[in-house]
Amino acid sequence: MFSVSSLIFSIIFFGSCFLFYRNINIIIRNIYLGKDPGKFEQSKERWKQVFFIAFGQKKMFKKPLVAILHLVVYLGFVIINIEIIEIILDGILNTHRILFSPKWANVYRFLINSFELCAVLVLTSVIVFLIRRNVIKIKRFFSEEMKGWPTLDGNLILIFEIFLMSAFLTMNAADLALQQTSLSYKYPNTGSFLISGLFSPYLANTLSLNSLFILERFCWWFHIIGIFGFLNYLVISKHLHILFAFPNTYYANLKPKGQLTTMESVTNEVKSMLDPNIDSFAQPASPASVERFGVKDVKDLNRIQLLNAYSCTECGRCTAECPANLTGKKLSPRKIMMDVRDRIEEVGRNLDVKGEKYNDNKSLLNDYIKPEELWACTSCNACVEACPLNIDPLSIIIDMRRYLVMEQSAAPSELNTIFSNIENNGAPWQFSAADRLNWKNDE
Repeated sequence: MFSVSSLIFSIIFFGSCFLFYRNINIIIRNIYLGKDPGKFEQSKERWKQVFFIAFGQKKMFKKPLVAILHLVVYLGFVIINIEIIEIILDGILNTHRILFSPKWANVYRFLINSFELCAVLVLTSVIVFLIRRNVIKIKRFFSEEMKGWPTLDGNLILIFEIFLMSAFLTMNAADLALQQTSLSYKYPNTGSFLISGLFSPYLANTLSLNSLFILERFCWWFHIIGIFGFLNYLVISKHLHILFAFPNTYYANLKPKGQLTTMESVTNEVKSMLDPNIDSFAQPASPASVERFGVKDVKDLNRIQLLNAYSCTECGRCTAECPANLTGKKLSPRKIMMDVRDRIEEVGRNLDVKGEKYNDNKSLLNDYIKPEELWACTSCNACVEACPLNIDPLSIIIDMRRYLVMEQSAAPSELNTIFSNIENNGAPWQFSAADRLNWKNDE
């Protein structure tokens, strides 16, 4: 039977779904502002990465305790939210525990008990994470780029999960207490639950019937609205990785670490210089057809690089492993990914508000990422290896350095010396090829 309550619930439910759909489409639109990355082969290997790295969180198990706690939060939250199927049906149809049936009472209790056990495990894990962030103060959570919203974001989601799990358990406890009152006709006798059954008697003995009913209804509404709120919080939070981890690991680079991508236009030009029989203009991608060498702004990046930025968890494992960062240099791979995401968001907002032709005279290079950061990178791939989602900050760094070298001739003096030696001597050293074996004369 429909009622004012079911009408309000339906408006909130469908409104939340529409808002999420609109915002996630804006993010997908932003990603598609990047260049087409081409075809992706080895689908079998890619699905293995999705299963082991995104779903199984394999790379996090280098630190087993943290990995187990994170897996508990992830799986626990997903499992508990299976119950929202029943809550949504109850909300729309103005029923209560619509999926409960005396015939299947044991199955129903098993599921709710499983959800409650998960809720307790999630609560425990989240509290540990809060302690790590705010009491132990793990160093990687307090880098320069983490000041302000990133730190608040990390704490907000943990506090939010505490409220959601607590509301779920309190809702069940109040429900059990109401089953033994004059309102039992509204609350079918499900039998006791594993966790909430422990403190349900306390609520029954200390609260009036009216207070019990208000508590149960408040927790019910808080829990489901909280879930809808969380859904829409994802799109403005680093926790978007909950959704994007799967496509991100599927499209991750499968080439060996250290194998850099090449620019086809440059490769063809070099081949034509080395072999006069090759006509560079007959090649499919001549330099004349290339708009820009390397990356200056986010639209020069490809879609997978932008997907990487939106998938970043801001965990800081990349920066914690970066040898340049550890020696005090400006480079932070995490900041690179955060800057890319901030810039593509800015470009997207400009597109929505001021149209395609608007130019804000800003770019990723210089306005967000300084050349000093890029040249500090040793190209060691430590950041790529450390990332639990196979995000590749190095590819962005290399492409931006290509722009500095090939478009602006703005390489550091040490590199310019090497370039000059290679051009003149065919080697990075300051002597001709004819003198390469002179070392043996010193024996």
